[in-house]
Amino acid sequence: MKKATNRAVQPRGARLPLNQERILSAAVNLADEGGLELLTMRRLGVNLGVEAMSLYNHIANKDDLLDGMVDIVVGEIDLPSDPGDWQDAMRQRAISARAVFARHPWASGLIDSRQTSGPARLRYFDWVLGTLRRAGFSFEMAVRAFSLIDSYIYGFGRQQFNLSADDDLASEEIAAAFLQAIPADEYPYLRELVVEHAMKSGYDADADFDFGLNIILGGLQGLLH
Repeated sequence: MKKATNRAVQPRGARLPLNQERILSAAVNLADEGGLELLTMRRLGVNLGVEAMSLYNHIANKDDLLDGMVDIVVGEIDLPSDPGDWQDAMRQRAISARAVFARHPWASGLIDSRQTSGPARLRYFDWVLGTLRRAGFSFEMAVRAFSLIDSYIYGFGRQQFNLSADDDLASEEIAAAFLQAIPADEYPYLRELVVEHAMKSGYDADADFDFGLNIILGGLQGLLH
């Protein structure tokens, strides 16, 4: 006859304990799937298998949730630990930020609008300003350069997101329909844009992004002389 043991057996499929990390991660995933419009405390609770009210044991309110989500996303941006050349550092940061906001398209609209900041967001701001200040920019010019570079990153990302289609065929069909509505004699340059750009495959978004970024960084470099 086997002796009884005092060791408790955890049931198969037992739910993981609820904590702030799990809540924020689930919220980011939910926003990635359907945007911030899909993110409600009730839906978040359903996804986690808990009542919505239990979420407030770990987060203060919806603003606290959004602040935490922004901090997670900003923490994914690559910030060179030893930014020797400021242009290379800014380029690496910009390319990484573009990739991060492509994964989380809802986040770029929140990053500059939050009233409070988590540690990742504070580190991000401090790193960018510090890199520019050490490069020789005055405080005022560093702030303007920061705004200029990030406006380009956010704007390019949102444009690409709005123009993206599920497949190339859908893009070609949309372009073809648009082309039929453009009289060639009235809008020759707009028609050229559709024919030479929208209706041709092989568009290189990375090259397009680098083109603009290089102009911005080169222009800022000229201000240091």
